[in-house]
Amino acid sequence: MKENDIRERLSALREVMRQEGLGAYVVPSGDPHGSEYVADHWKCREWISGFDGSAGTVVVTMDAAALWTDSRYFIAAAQQLRGTEYQLMKQGLEETPTVAEWIEQQQTGNEIALDGSVSSVDYVEDLIEEMRRRGGITVRTNLDAFSRIWKDRPALPQGQVRRHDISFAGEPTEDKLRRIRKELRAQHADGMLVTALDDIAWTLNLRGSDIHCNPVFVSFLLISSTQTTLFVDRKKLPLDVQTYLADCHVDLDDYENVGEGLRRYFEYNILIDRRQVNYSLYKKAQQHQRVVDGTSPIPAMKSVKNPTEQAGFHQAMLYDGIALVRFMKWLKPAVAEGGQTELSVAEKLEAFRRQQPHYHGPSFDTISAYQEHGAIVHYEPTPDTDIPLKPEGLLLLDSGGQYDEGTTDITRTIALGHLTDEQRRVYTLVLKGHIQLELALFPDGCTGTQIDALAREPLWREGLNFLHGTGHGVGSFLCVHEGPHQVRMNHVPAPLHAGMTITDEPGVYLEGRFGVRIENILLITEDKKTECGQFLRMKPLTLCPIDTEPLLAELLTEEERKWLNDYHRMVCKHLAPHLNADECEWLEQACREV
Repeated sequence: MKENDIRERLSALREVMRQEGLGAYVVPSGDPHGSEYVADHWKCREWISGFDGSAGTVVVTMDAAALWTDSRYFIAAAQQLRGTEYQLMKQGLEETPTVAEWIEQQQTGNEIALDGSVSSVDYVEDLIEEMRRRGGITVRTNLDAFSRIWKDRPALPQGQVRRHDISFAGEPTEDKLRRIRKELRAQHADGMLVTALDDIAWTLNLRGSDIHCNPVFVSFLLISSTQTTLFVDRKKLPLDVQTYLADCHVDLDDYENVGEGLRRYFEYNILIDRRQVNYSLYKKAQQHQRVVDGTSPIPAMKSVKNPTEQAGFHQAMLYDGIALVRFMKWLKPAVAEGGQTELSVAEKLEAFRRQQPHYHGPSFDTISAYQEHGAIVHYEPTPDTDIPLKPEGLLLLDSGGQYDEGTTDITRTIALGHLTDEQRRVYTLVLKGHIQLELALFPDGCTGTQIDALAREPLWREGLNFLHGTGHGVGSFLCVHEGPHQVRMNHVPAPLHAGMTITDEPGVYLEGRFGVRIENILLITEDKKTECGQFLRMKPLTLCPIDTEPLLAELLTEEERKWLNDYHRMVCKHLAPHLNADECEWLEQACREV
């Protein structure tokens, strides 16, 4: 994006601010559904700043502009903001002011604004309270400035909705609604408004294509004790989907009518999850009925995969593993021959995945990062940044696919040739952390925060660390990042239970040099049961060799060495029957004992 474009857009926003008497305008990254990745229509923060990461907040005053983002994007954001007036605010660092602190420092006046329809209740009320404490600054929540200044703003997405067959979902919609209503009664709620798109898709056993890489569709779902209403553009629903929803006793209404639906809602109270529902709809609900501030039961239900979904994950990993082996067999000879770049190898991997059954596309944009680009945690090559690969150094590939049976997410860091001693040592330490987490045995109900240090301890001993989470849940042909459970340093209270999927992805990122990350998806399963309770462990679902070329095997313990060899035997056992002789020969060599 040209720097002149950013200047012109900031100027247009400031003109609206001047007309409205505002000292600052806050632009979050969200949409009305609390999505991590949003449709083009809601990419206001990207449009006004040029920063295209999935997380960030922009604040614009009459004479300054700043962007807050987390550690995944520090390097990328610095590059994308270069040449603009934006100041990069690195979240999580002690010296970084909060949004409210910075606004107060700018002496912006008595009123600021944001669009409450794309901001969660918790976010807006926290900002309102903090601004009140800082000089009594008022926060206006009903101004969508971009409806005035974004002249060619994309329309709302119109992707078609389709059924997710029970052979993949494993549980009928009627049973899911019955379970949801039971959980609502436990919170003394008569119904709830569901705004998270993956929660809606999961509940109704439907999938869509409105969000890039995420098989969801833009909608709201209103559940009462006796009725269920889907607010959606009906043009997106084929006849078979409409018939299916009628059979499930799900009524239809227009997407824009959700506010009217809240007005007509007839129950005594309604549960609103303040972390998910946007502030504008929360205030609308408060006007018409008693609001129960509670936690949506759907994410916790969705996170525990039923037996059909678990079997689907195994099948999706088999498809993915076949594609990955064929890609990795091709990769090093192709790089040695010359002419390959970060983009070209990402496109080749996608081509191998497209050959697999039931494949719908990537689960996120592939991170294909060579050498120093590997230190940019969420780097995505573009024609402007794409660089050639050489038969030396490290290539970090983080990719995934969407299959009817499940969603995949895998990172492999691959040696393309000669490596430095530092690269080998860091690679081995990251692998040790990865293995230690997979070796963990822990009691049912403990949190990911309590086991996070297991993956970091080998790195901490060497003065190394990483600032992103170690693991996240993964959807069943849904969003690649799924909660509520996570493995990370900062406290996440969601408990871990058998049947959950979780990633294991420690890394090290040395700016200007290289990055290493190794990632598998794991299934949490029951292990021993003692007088101290039920214990759990995590078994790898991902089927793909871990590159042993960079490995300093002498740094592995016997237990770690055994895990690696056992893992590779499992990979060979499952993949070999589906490969030709040459591919099997390559796989056996890649999985040779250490």
